[in-house]
Amino acid sequence: MEFMPEHAPLTVMAFLATAALLAVAAAGTLVAFWMKRKWIGIGAILLAFALTCGYALVLVGVSLTSHEKTLAPGENKYFCEMDCHIAYSVVNFAEAKALGDESLQTFASGHFVIVRLKTWFDPSTISEHRGDSPLAPNPRHPVLVDGAGQQFPQSSQGQAALAKVRGGTTPMSQPLRPGESYVTDLVFDVPITSRDLRLFVGDDLAMPDRVLIDHENSPLHKKIFLALVAPGAVQADRVP
Repeated sequence: MEFMPEHAPLTVMAFLATAALLAVAAAGTLVAFWMKRKWIGIGAILLAFALTCGYALVLVGVSLTSHEKTLAPGENKYFCEMDCHIAYSVVNFAEAKALGDESLQTFASGHFVIVRLKTWFDPSTISEHRGDSPLAPNPRHPVLVDGAGQQFPQSSQGQAALAKVRGGTTPMSQPLRPGESYVTDLVFDVPITSRDLRLFVGDDLAMPDRVLIDHENSPLHKKIFLALVAPGAVQADRVP
């Protein structure tokens, strides 16, 4: 298993503490200049500059020391939410040239890769005082990545065609209670020539994740991927 970010409480505390100190420095600067205490205002500005530079150095430094990781099928990638952890793991995957009813099939540009992803609310990661209230996972962004680094988003046409055969799949935004889980079928249209496919499930590229220390969305930070094929496996099942 891998946690993202690895030390979430410390990461959030560092961000909030830095933001609070910058807010105090900004307020001190305004008050100092209003009271015509020029040197106090300049000192507050220098303090804010030093805090920003220090935080930026730690942010980039931690990113540069991070390592890319690929988890085997069944291994969990944890995302730290506000008061708990949501785990994602690959159950299995399949391939198909076309999807849908025999009378009206949807053909892929390359071939469809259908990944079954499990979402689990790990009850061991919450406080005993939290209770059993449901949690809606933060927005997540799944893409397939090949060995050359090319990224392939979900195929809306493939997703719609699969739904005609299997019915609708559970959305990744579905709320869970502690201990609950569900699976989501994700469809991607991938070139036949793509090899070494891995699934990346990440947070949306939004603030404040971009400036959280050790978050994989921070600048230059390496990613955590989910492998589709277990060590020793030859190929995936094929959708009939």
